[in-house]
Amino acid sequence: MAIASRRCVGYKHVMSDTQFRSVLITGASSGIGRAVALRLARPGVLITVTGRDSARLDDVSHALRAKGADVIARQIDVADRAGMSALIAAAEEHAPLDLVIANAGISSGSGAGAADDDIIRDIFVVNLAGVLNTVLPAATRMRARRQGRIAIVSSVAGIRGLPTAPAYSASKVAVRAWGDAIRPRLAEDGVALTMILPGFVESRITAANDFPMPMLMPAETAAEIIVRGLSRGKRCIAFPWQTIWAMRLLCLLPGRLFDAILARGPRKP
Repeated sequence: MAIASRRCVGYKHVMSDTQFRSVLITGASSGIGRAVALRLARPGVLITVTGRDSARLDDVSHALRAKGADVIARQIDVADRAGMSALIAAAEEHAPLDLVIANAGISSGSGAGAADDDIIRDIFVVNLAGVLNTVLPAATRMRARRQGRIAIVSSVAGIRGLPTAPAYSASKVAVRAWGDAIRPRLAEDGVALTMILPGFVESRITAANDFPMPMLMPAETAAEIIVRGLSRGKRCIAFPWQTIWAMRLLCLLPGRLFDAILARGPRKP
């Protein structure tokens, strides 16, 4: 693995993915969330999934049940603080959660002007507040029983704010920094935290991009990497290593040169 990735690799303990018996995944109706849910689905596992599109949520629910998993599916916006707390409480009543993946997110190239005001705020509400609304109530319950793992999906774009997608990258920087900051305190109470930094993965978000995406990988491949890393107890799962290398090297450049290079890069729609 690239040196650039070693900073965020570490292990709390090694476990098999078969030991994840009660899982909650937000934004699980498509992309990475859906692929990870399907990768974890098996008889004896309860998977709670959320999404905002009822048709896609029904589709993933049927697919999970076909693999033998028990399913709780809720059409909910992660920005709904009370609703997310109630959902996590309901899932816990069925089986104490041992893995929670805060995955839901939205993307846009917006973030630099008054005309983008609504889009900018929506991105931060979903990508940042949505993570808080998922992690905080789950962590409270896990800390009480001193057991569980929380995973937060950031992005390679979360390594540093990017002019190609200001609001999106800034929101991912924020959740990455927050996750890294609370990890030691959670660990004191027996709760592990994993940060996930994917590069380009086939999804509804990347499908909207009209520019070349280096190292674009299928969601199923990304899910395999993520589940393997979670099973091994990694503190951080960052991939593909080539993209991580490139971003780390760019971040070593003087600020003006970094800005000049990225300002000419393709912008998200």
